[in-house]
Amino acid sequence: MKIAVAGLGYVGLSNAVLLAQHNKVTAVDILKEKVDLINNKKSPIADPEIQEYLATKNLDLAATTDFAAAYGDANFIIICTPTDYDPKKDYFDTSSVETVIEQSLSLNPDAVIVIKSTVPVGYTESAIRKYNTKRILFSPEFLREGKALYDNLYPSRIIVGVSPDDGYMTERAHAFAGLLQQGAIKKDVPTLIINPTEAEAIKLFANTYLALRVSFFNEIDTFAEIRGLDTKQIIDGVGLDPRIGSHYNNPSFGYGGYCLPKDTKQLLANYHDVPNNIIAAIVEANRTRKDFIAQRILKKNPKLVGVYRLTMKANSDNFRHSSIQGIMKRLKAKGVRMVIYEPTLKEDLFFDCEVIGDLEEFKRISDLIIANRYSDEIRNVMHKVYTRDLYLRD
Repeated sequence: MKIAVAGLGYVGLSNAVLLAQHNKVTAVDILKEKVDLINNKKSPIADPEIQEYLATKNLDLAATTDFAAAYGDANFIIICTPTDYDPKKDYFDTSSVETVIEQSLSLNPDAVIVIKSTVPVGYTESAIRKYNTKRILFSPEFLREGKALYDNLYPSRIIVGVSPDDGYMTERAHAFAGLLQQGAIKKDVPTLIINPTEAEAIKLFANTYLALRVSFFNEIDTFAEIRGLDTKQIIDGVGLDPRIGSHYNNPSFGYGGYCLPKDTKQLLANYHDVPNNIIAAIVEANRTRKDFIAQRILKKNPKLVGVYRLTMKANSDNFRHSSIQGIMKRLKAKGVRMVIYEPTLKEDLFFDCEVIGDLEEFKRISDLIIANRYSDEIRNVMHKVYTRDLYLRD
């Protein structure tokens, strides 16, 4: 099978590597540096399994900036381009997806287009109508940052959305699900072939539930901090209920990262004419948590705050929409001086704050260090560190 993958972020690169085990895959990105790294069997993102597979596995994978060459003879064209939430439009910016659809239909109208980018509920059906083609599927991703390929090798489920009244495309949906199953190490993966609109809803509701869970344990932590209680004892006891469990329960500065902030806001936008309380509260709870964390830091009257890592998770190189940046904005508005330690940054300034490249110097000059997640690198200055990471894990 010949497959083209458009967009080489976490979703695109992990799918390209997964599928290149058994298929000829051409991956496309607008960034030549990223393309060159992949062609040299190096990963442009921090993901252990992607790094390992590129370096050691026999993959039929080539990367290019030439979309015409990639799409021309592909059986499947998989769209993994970014769809950031646009607060002005109150909607996902799906322009990158539409660009790939238009290119694909122009260059190879017989290819099956698979949207893996996160889109609003109802988007796929509207694209089918807009472009007068039934050759579009939607297949949501459920990946963790830094574990993207692992989560494709051991998927929790495979979902492909297809218009139910089209026999040929239903067959293509099963074929695509089969390609994902073939690349996975886990066997007997739960697989759903369902309507595309329901598939889109599953993606947004799943991420919004995760944001709800983060917010719930963060609010336990807020309560415990204000009341002078031991948060960990409370969470440990709550989690012993098997219906709740002791997973995904570590307090933080708020949910962040690439998916949860934008997906919760998009789902809320989809609820504009639907009665709701919980969905709106999840979005608001994250703002409240960041306000609270900033207030706790301000009460310590720091002269110079050191920001330890901008990344959302440990062992990650991605800090898009990380929660600590929300804390920084609040501190900046109060005139707090800050310096940053972030080894993935090449710039000398970020958010008008000095970036310190020397970790020991950073620790020495900071009288208070804020860290969304703990690291052994700051163990010797824990008396300076403010974090809500109680379990020392993501």
